[in-house]
Amino acid sequence: MATWKSALAGAISEPLAEEIDGFETQMILRRQGALDEAVFAELRLRRGVYGQRYDNGRRHDGLVSRSLDFPSGETTKGPGTYWDAPGMMRLKIPGGLLSAEQLEVLAELAEEYADGVLHVTTRQDIQFHFVHIEDTPDLMRRLGAVGISTREACGNSVRNITACPISGVCADEAFDVTPYAQGLNAYLLGHQAVQDFGRKFKISFSGCGGSACALANIHDIGFVAATREVDGQTRRGFRAYVGGGLGAVPHSAQLLSEFVDEQELLPLTHAICLLFAEHGEKRNRARARLKFVVAKFGIDRFREMVAEKRQTLADDPRWSTYLAPFVEQPVASQAPGAASGASRGTALSHWQQTNVRRQRQSGYSTVTVALPLGDFTGDQSRALADIARSYLDGTVRLTVEQNIVLRWVSDADLATLYAQLADAGLAQPGAETIADITSCPGTDTCKLGISSSRGLAAELRSRYLARTLDPAIAALRVKVSGCFNSCGQHHIADIGFYGVSRKLNGYTVPHFQLVIGGKWAENGGAYGLAIGAIPSKNVPHALSMVLDHYATARAEQESFHDFVRRVGKAELKTLIAPTTVVPSYFEDRSFYSDWGDPREYTTGDMGQGECAGEVISPVQFGLAESEKEAFSAQLALDAGQAEQAAQAAYRAMLAAANALLRGKQLIVEEAEQIVDNFRRLFIDTELFFDPYAGGKFANYLLTAHDARDELPSLDSARRRVEEAQLFIEAAHACHGRM
Repeated sequence: MATWKSALAGAISEPLAEEIDGFETQMILRRQGALDEAVFAELRLRRGVYGQRYDNGRRHDGLVSRSLDFPSGETTKGPGTYWDAPGMMRLKIPGGLLSAEQLEVLAELAEEYADGVLHVTTRQDIQFHFVHIEDTPDLMRRLGAVGISTREACGNSVRNITACPISGVCADEAFDVTPYAQGLNAYLLGHQAVQDFGRKFKISFSGCGGSACALANIHDIGFVAATREVDGQTRRGFRAYVGGGLGAVPHSAQLLSEFVDEQELLPLTHAICLLFAEHGEKRNRARARLKFVVAKFGIDRFREMVAEKRQTLADDPRWSTYLAPFVEQPVASQAPGAASGASRGTALSHWQQTNVRRQRQSGYSTVTVALPLGDFTGDQSRALADIARSYLDGTVRLTVEQNIVLRWVSDADLATLYAQLADAGLAQPGAETIADITSCPGTDTCKLGISSSRGLAAELRSRYLARTLDPAIAALRVKVSGCFNSCGQHHIADIGFYGVSRKLNGYTVPHFQLVIGGKWAENGGAYGLAIGAIPSKNVPHALSMVLDHYATARAEQESFHDFVRRVGKAELKTLIAPTTVVPSYFEDRSFYSDWGDPREYTTGDMGQGECAGEVISPVQFGLAESEKEAFSAQLALDAGQAEQAAQAAYRAMLAAANALLRGKQLIVEEAEQIVDNFRRLFIDTELFFDPYAGGKFANYLLTAHDARDELPSLDSARRRVEEAQLFIEAAHACHGRM
């Protein structure tokens, strides 16, 4: 039987070669105008090929400085096109599992086709940036030769299946979930049942329910390992959760089944995928995720539908054969040794405290390589390949926190391993601490980025790595997204930030919304909400204020999540209020550029000067009123008052809509009039059409208006509150465009 390691490698298969040849042909047809752009867009996305924002300025992002040559005339930050400017290519790395050979090939490809950097994503993927589309077929072929595919890494497909990176060596797990993640990925890749989705579909595997290694609560399907006694024998299986997701308005996954036997894993997933293809939204992409299907039918009816669909499936031998190549467990490359000594206060000792944890196998440890912003270089990838062969079981694991985990390190080798990591620039301490900040690409390369998430993350990382922290603060997670879409997972962080902008005194100022109330533990156990927009340059100060308050006012052993619930968001909002003030352009111009980029954030009207700053428009007053109502909704939600929260969120959207109407010199008071006129003047004209989200934010008001007399649940009220905040942000953006 093949082992799970040997299943990773091998020459490129004939079917894969034919697929890549086909994609190359589709590229030619698109160039000739013989293939529709919308069709080709989905085809290239399903092959992992993205367009990206580009910028030929030099950026200092904490690891490398990128300065690239672009086609003539492309001299400013902009959306880019995938034909005449570099793009991004995403690889599919199931469970984040990479062999030493694959690491070496990835190093070569990053240097030959990209900018020399390998970027780890929050789905345990690798991304290459600044890749030209003409090179992608050759890149795919070289990846395929070492068992790596880009197929369905993007697009309306089953995305990379994630899994706990320490599964198999963790003391708290029920069993190793790695074989099941690998087997399910192999089964679903290219499967006919997953080719007719309206949006993406995400699956994860957790070895236990208490940690956050695979975040079951935020996935379309989240599997958590469990065992059950059946006829005197221990059976492996999974608690199955469905309908989770982050995005603009997050949904918590709901329990589908307490126990799914391992033999039912593949057919159950197959049935759920068929239901998603059948009932998932196809036209309105804003509602085209499984979470909306579950919400539409309710979890009880959805559970019945899954059972019914499962019964229609004919027995398929692949349900067991696709697991078979991955079931053999890894073994250590050598016998363990005794732990090496280290003097207190040394760099080695500090690194061991934050980056090393004991395995359940005596004599071995796992080591986390902390990657600033998820980036490492080609040379560092080769160094990791050498380490994997010398000290490990021949593999490494990527993590959802954008790091790399080394498993099966003999305790006797820790000091020597540290020295080799240090030589490669890979021995930074602070893994899984507040300094280990997750960030999406933001304005560096993402077309949807509003604020510089990477720039802010790099700044915060440098500040907290240099400080000796209270252990309770050191253990917190901070996550940053460049926009509301939560690619940086800000909703489930202890403290999250997402990028927004504000038009002030004729200038556009980069901001971040501060999100609190999330819970990283328990597989992403709770979602936070935004309490206020802070100018980017004040975010570090605001974060320090919140952390200092927690350090001095928390009860003994009180978690940050519990602290927020006890003191309330109102107190924390008042605390950070001074940091929300933006000085005028002429008082401090630094506020008008973003982290990591000294240039002015946008090309504001330089001619208005200070006089224009003294005039506060009725629109600004109205938007301020809407934010006040939105925060009242949060307080009601925290108090468990679902109806009051939903009504306040509805009033907040009405206030924001009415503010924009006042900008049109239209004064109305009745809700029906506000909604009708807003539809006529802003929705039908697409003036409110947000370039980042299409028309879905406008629909939040219409939906809330139609449901204003309904009695909400706490969960639906929480979504209404989240929708109100996003509607207000869209209103700010609309006002800026006006």
